Amino acid sequence: MIVDNDTYVTDPDRPRSFLSKIFLSAKISFYPQFFCIVWRSSGRAKRGVYGSREWAESSLDVMRALENVGIRIEITGMTNINKLEGPAVFVANHMSTLETMVLPCIIQPFKETTFIIKKSLLTTPVFGHVMRSRDPVVVSRLNAREDLKTVLEEGGKKLKAGRSIIVFPQSTRSVVFDPAEFNSLGIKLAVRIGVPVVPLALKTDAWGIGRHVKEFGPVDTTKKVHFAFGEPMKIEGRGNVEHEKVIRFIQERLEEWSRE
Repeated sequence: MIVDNDTYVTDPDRPRSFLSKIFLSAKISFYPQFFCIVWRSSGRAKRGVYGSREWAESSLDVMRALENVGIRIEITGMTNINKLEGPAVFVANHMSTLETMVLPCIIQPFKETTFIIKKSLLTTPVFGHVMRSRDPVVVSRLNAREDLKTVLEEGGKKLKAGRSIIVFPQSTRSVVFDPAEFNSLGIKLAVRIGVPVVPLALKTDAWGIGRHVKEFGPVDTTKKVHFAFGEPMKIEGRGNVEHEKVIRFIQERLEEWSRE
């Protein structure tokens, strides 16, 4: 339910899906919906008919599937996306699979966008077709120097072409935010091309990390999902000040949400 132009919250009166009423486990009722969405999207991508609009629509389908099983979602700061006149680098903490699935339906309607992803995702069965269709910036995660070069060159080309980029500077997904593990990759990219940075804080541990397959963990309806977009920042100099501002923005939001 859209509260205003800046905020979205899940309608508290939204009815749960039929499957979620039958099964006590949100995980059991959510994943069949999720796999159907991915399978359908993969088929379209394989046929070459999965564009930006379809990506945003399937992302929204995932968000609705989460709400169908009882997950509550709150998104704030959406006017900070809409006010951008050109492309930007969205710099966020990384907590779970949820953000990679839901962010497209939040950002894509305002800004043509893509992710920086690890190369192995391109060869993932079914989902790989979707990822390749989005023309992401691909890194190996084997050589930090080469990955930085790739991000600056390939990411720079996409930004110059008008496409925004979502960056997760943390090396791995984690429910704990450690500033020491939060590199300045997004800032470096923005400095190189001269585009603004939009800080993005998120809390998405309602979709947990799996024990055997990280992407398919528990689904906890007692945990609320949060996305908060900050004011776009023009980078001055090398961006050290802005990097600290992004970290502070994320820390403050996470602390605020932890008190709920």
